[in-house]
Amino acid sequence: MTKSDVLPAAVLKRKAVVYVRQSTQAQVQTNTESRRRQYELVDVARNWGFKDVEVIDDDLGKSASGTMARPGFERLVASLCAGEIGAVLCFDASRLARNGRDWHHLLELCGLVEARVIDMDGVYNPCRPNDRLLLGMKGSISEFELGVLRSRMMALSR
Repeated sequence: MTKSDVLPAAVLKRKAVVYVRQSTQAQVQTNTESRRRQYELVDVARNWGFKDVEVIDDDLGKSASGTMARPGFERLVASLCAGEIGAVLCFDASRLARNGRDWHHLLELCGLVEARVIDMDGVYNPCRPNDRLLLGMKGSISEFELGVLRSRMMALSR
């Protein structure tokens, strides 16, 4: 598969969006390496051939569990629906969503507008069944991780 098969010219003409998020204010203050690596995805987008790259970091310090409003995620969804986005870049699936509803909604929208999802493992086309399956598994693992973390926190507080 060639680079133009993975990212056709029509996709590269649209903007790439780097979604930066950390779950808590404590993470924002102490996990600066994680945040720095997320911002480096701007260079990844440019290396793939995107000229227009936008960073959405409105949700720093906000959980993606589905219990908190995330204006950055809402802006991302709105831009996807408008057909402005060619790719969404995230360091890993858990940066985008920790609940299946948001994750699968995002994948559905990417598929409708033929936007790609790019993470550190590769470029995924949600229109392709194998890519969609892999992305679905990544989202499920992320959601499972959140459940494990909650269980551990509950056990510690007892």
